[in-house]
Amino acid sequence: MSESLHTRILEEIRSKIVDGEWPPGHQLDKETELAAQYGVSRMTMNKVLTELSANGFITRRKRRGTFVAKARAQSAVMEINNIADEVAALGRRYDWKLLSQETRTLGQNDLRVLGVRQAALRDMAIYLQGVHYADDEPFCLETRAINLTAVPDAATVDFSHELPGAWLLHSMPWSNVRHSVRAINISGRDAHQLRLPVGAACLEILRKTQINDDWITYARLLYPGEAHQLTAEFGARS
Repeated sequence: MSESLHTRILEEIRSKIVDGEWPPGHQLDKETELAAQYGVSRMTMNKVLTELSANGFITRRKRRGTFVAKARAQSAVMEINNIADEVAALGRRYDWKLLSQETRTLGQNDLRVLGVRQAALRDMAIYLQGVHYADDEPFCLETRAINLTAVPDAATVDFSHELPGAWLLHSMPWSNVRHSVRAINISGRDAHQLRLPVGAACLEILRKTQINDDWITYARLLYPGEAHQLTAEFGARS
């Protein structure tokens, strides 16, 4: 295949996406069908689709197919955002599903998941997990612990209807927040909850919020990497 043919196929598909002929979420024909349409080998078409995927124009899901990529959400690294607002900013429909909620002390596995580098915490806490959705697709998997010693009112909140992060933002002052952000490859139950294949790239945000010396909440927010990016703005130092 000549470079000009490769470029022509690439530009033609890209133009259909950019011009809106193929809107976000549109499913492309199968790789073999596209190869036949353009008169090239499957290997050649695979290279074209791989390049389009690498540049963020399409997403490829094993056993599901190839789709035009949706706009990536932007989460500010230095801010605490309401995830419902992040979804709304994309013009998508938001929903929340509480998966589990327990009141107990945190075990070593809980602390490991939340990125807490302590052997134990004596405080009673609400430990919960839920999924934020955008247009019925998993947008973020949230795992959170809320300190009932610092936030006793949380014991009476129905978090199947109230968003934990949003409720805390409106109900509890804080004096310090620590964020840790990294890329991970998802595994196990987390992959199932986000409907991703094991090993898929994700963005993980670990957050500790405290007031004075007391911790308020630890949270782990897990986003599908292909649908999310982080932004940060900094002013010049005086």
